[in-house]
Amino acid sequence: MNTDRGIDRTTTILLATLCGVSVANIYYAQPLLALIGSSFSMRRATLGLVVGAAQLGYLIGLVLLVPLSDLVDRRRLIVVQIVGAALCLLLVASSTDTVMLLIGMGLTGLFSVVVQVLVASAAILTDPHHRGRTIGTVTSGVVVGIILARTASGLIADAAGWRSVYTSSAALSLVLAAILARRLPPIPGVRGTYRRAVGSLFTMTTTNRVFRIRALMAFFLFASFGTLWSGMALPLSGDPWNLSVTQIGAFGIAGLVGAVGAKRAGLWADCGHDRSVTAVGLTLLGLSWVAIAQAPRSLIVLAAGVVLLDFAVQAVHVTSQHMIVQHSPDSAGSIIGSYMVFYSLGSALGAFGASSLFVEFGWTAVCLSGGLYGVLALTVWVASNLTDFTVRSCTASHTRSSPASRPSRAWIACRIHPCHGLFRRSKLREHQVRLPYGRC
Repeated sequence: MNTDRGIDRTTTILLATLCGVSVANIYYAQPLLALIGSSFSMRRATLGLVVGAAQLGYLIGLVLLVPLSDLVDRRRLIVVQIVGAALCLLLVASSTDTVMLLIGMGLTGLFSVVVQVLVASAAILTDPHHRGRTIGTVTSGVVVGIILARTASGLIADAAGWRSVYTSSAALSLVLAAILARRLPPIPGVRGTYRRAVGSLFTMTTTNRVFRIRALMAFFLFASFGTLWSGMALPLSGDPWNLSVTQIGAFGIAGLVGAVGAKRAGLWADCGHDRSVTAVGLTLLGLSWVAIAQAPRSLIVLAAGVVLLDFAVQAVHVTSQHMIVQHSPDSAGSIIGSYMVFYSLGSALGAFGASSLFVEFGWTAVCLSGGLYGVLALTVWVASNLTDFTVRSCTASHTRSSPASRPSRAWIACRIHPCHGLFRRSKLREHQVRLPYGRC
């Protein structure tokens, strides 16, 4: 396979499938919380710890494991991580107490960051003109995995118990890893140090404005996403619906529309429509919570809200990944890993907050928090565009008044801009988006 020309469709689908299976590991527990809690006599208010432990492990993996993908052969790293995840799934399945369960969930999350190595590998192997489409296809596999994880776990748990969910996933992961090891070409890393790769999170956040804005948007975006999917089982399992685990998992199929959003967003990003995709996506995210709030009254309206939320989140997510890797594809592992730290923090926040808010204040409070996260993501995007408009206005005004003494682009970015902090532009470097300012 010629990696200069990209990867074929079969390999892309295989990567997407493995992404779905791997990411499902940290979402199986969501519709199973009641069953898992009863097995270990956990209080209802603490059930969020099960999902939160996996998210915390995922966060640590993003910081410590994903940067390795820029330094070593990615194919070998992928296989090692999948085998590690499979062993941790078996630890979860054999847990005898709460501590062992939480440790197993945390370690499963740690190795499940292989998803980001797979996405980065797809970005590296793909022709730049089609990178958005490939990232969209692979990310659609992530979306399908997240959604079907809930459906599959419910069906398997009702038939054979919740522990069988994790043993089945371990077996499937090992089979797919063996296939991928033969199918994927070697993807060598680049020169560099592990310390620098791990530190890329701080470097990207402080020096790259596009990354900084997109990462903060991801934090709020996935806090909203995590609030829904970690909390939705609670109102559906109680009055007036009293749905079974299988029914709750099947209900999540409505979110498969998000996979379409992921794939289409990649195509739109390749065509330069990232600004429009972001605006529409964040607006739909806010509107979706109006429908989701109707869960105690109408399952149909709730389903419509789930469709809107998943479509919006995945469209913005794929657009963001496309934007942050397009100028440095060889460092896609470190860049995407750093970006996903904010994703993981947001998801953990949503998971922890949803169960506590529901127990104390009910579903309305959960929906208000999810909607607030969506509003904050939209605020970040609007504020970034307002600063762009201000800089362009300042540039045009200065050019009209003194065309002969027009300052340099870097000087405009650093000196004329009136804002500071998050939206301040540091001196432009080769890897940063130059004027006209990046479409954020």
